[in-house]
Amino acid sequence: MVSRVVENQGISASPSSKEGVTVIIPAFNEEKGIGRVLDELRQTMDTSGLEHEILVVDDGSTDGTAEIARRQGVRLLSHKANIGYGGALKTGILHARYPLIIITDADGTYPNERIPELVQLVARGEADMSVGARTGENVAISWVRRPAKWVISRLAELAAGQRIPDLNSGLRVFRREVALRFLSLLPSGFSFTTTITLAMLTNGYTVEYLTIDYHERKGRSKIKPFQDTINFVLLILKIALYFAPLKIFLPISGLLLLLSLGVGLYTTLVVGKLADITTVLLAVGAVQIGAIGLLAELIDKRFPTNYKNG
Repeated sequence: MVSRVVENQGISASPSSKEGVTVIIPAFNEEKGIGRVLDELRQTMDTSGLEHEILVVDDGSTDGTAEIARRQGVRLLSHKANIGYGGALKTGILHARYPLIIITDADGTYPNERIPELVQLVARGEADMSVGARTGENVAISWVRRPAKWVISRLAELAAGQRIPDLNSGLRVFRREVALRFLSLLPSGFSFTTTITLAMLTNGYTVEYLTIDYHERKGRSKIKPFQDTINFVLLILKIALYFAPLKIFLPISGLLLLLSLGVGLYTTLVVGKLADITTVLLAVGAVQIGAIGLLAELIDKRFPTNYKNG
């Protein structure tokens, strides 16, 4: 299934869907931004004409986040302790009243006025999930984080077999029933959005991307650059092994096979004596890794993870 970027052309700002939507906002110590975000969301959702609820999941905040949400009159769920961004989203999904889920952040970074356009892509059946891709003209992403994001995105595209304009955008719309199918795979940390993106793309679901801007956040970022980057890479490898094992095992097997051939030719033609043990070990390793990949692929097909088709 191919994902594509949808420009702001030919998409009405007023979705025609009669389905209700739940807007989930995970929040941890976001008192500096959540009030303004809720004001914007209420105006956007009221203007859209969509039946909706706004659900704030306070993830163990120690500041005034929960009190601000309570004063705003939105629905509020609270964790006694901080369990993570993904954990807050899963709580929201489990308690959502409507079939369409919208997620956004409490820090004021996302242009929530674009939500009706994202809803329409899913409501009209053009996508199983729509994502606000932070590829617009005004994107406030630190240059320090961009190299790591580029590497992670390339790994994800290798696993998914297609281009992914924005792997972990926190502004997206999807159906609750689809998220529930993957709930056991979805982590409690920041990698929630990365996981649901790869899970859907590798299981035949359609993901559409709408170009958006990305603003400076209000308050302090919770991202830990080094630790979270390592966790993202490990997560992508895990998802790839789970959904597309041959894309990981076969390249490694081929690399070892070429290395075995290269060592054999070099030692024979240049050194004058074949390094037979090294050559054989590399060749056997290539065969074994390839066999493991084929076995993993066989298990994947025997116990299919294609939730969309069954």
